[in-house]
Amino acid sequence: MQPEWIETFLDLVETRSFNQTADRLGLTQSTVSARMAALEKRVGRRLFRRSRAGTALTTAGLTFEPHAREMRHLWTEALRTTLAAGNTALAMRVGLQIDLAGPRIGAWVTSFRELFPEAAFYIELDYSTQMCTDLLAGNLDLAVMFTPRPLPDLHFESIGEVRYRLVSSLGPQFADIDPARYIRGAYSAAFSRQHQRLLPQYDQAPLSCGQSSAVVGLLTALGGAGFVLEDEARMLVENHGFAHVKDAPGIAQTIYTAVHLRHRHSHASRRLISVIRNTLVP
Repeated sequence: MQPEWIETFLDLVETRSFNQTADRLGLTQSTVSARMAALEKRVGRRLFRRSRAGTALTTAGLTFEPHAREMRHLWTEALRTTLAAGNTALAMRVGLQIDLAGPRIGAWVTSFRELFPEAAFYIELDYSTQMCTDLLAGNLDLAVMFTPRPLPDLHFESIGEVRYRLVSSLGPQFADIDPARYIRGAYSAAFSRQHQRLLPQYDQAPLSCGQSSAVVGLLTALGGAGFVLEDEARMLVENHGFAHVKDAPGIAQTIYTAVHLRHRHSHASRRLISVIRNTLVP
């Protein structure tokens, strides 16, 4: 059983198209077909049914899919931990939502290393969708994120929240804000839903951004108004002449941890999640 057969099979499960899988993996269609033929010969069953309507999994393919995901995860994890650990007893790869990393990464990593002084840590800053994909494939051990993605084999926990505050260089009231100078944060699906419900008049702002620190940079350079994380809002008020918009609601963002189902009860994962949760308690 070749690892590339499994990777190609799982990509084909997503795309349901030999052409799209070939494009995504940088292969020719004939190579994709040859890999699937070899895999089907090894399994002894047809895994895909091809027709004018597209490519669909057979009953055998549906049965094989969860085992293929597990094999990919185990293989990727085995290679990664063997190569990354070096002389350490444990190697951990942790993904952090970009907005959360700035004010917390130092304290979190310090606590991680105090818990596991003999471990090697790799910290990846990313967005929720990519971190979920990396967890599923075995490229991350733990992720802290805003948006759980409903993928098989992942386990999510809600561990706390952060809040965003509206600040403005134009004045402390809603009435002072010029919609043309409003910068809309697009930090997560949950944030966007709350924003649309609470401030529909600003939902079509001419400028938007998906990272709080970047919105801070834009506000500092351009002036105007926008929602940013509470700590960053305080910094803008104290150091850059901004004001909290007094009649604006705050917007809360739930924080989740995510691990592969295989690791949801592991000692290392539980200890790291406990550290992260404790830092989020008001």
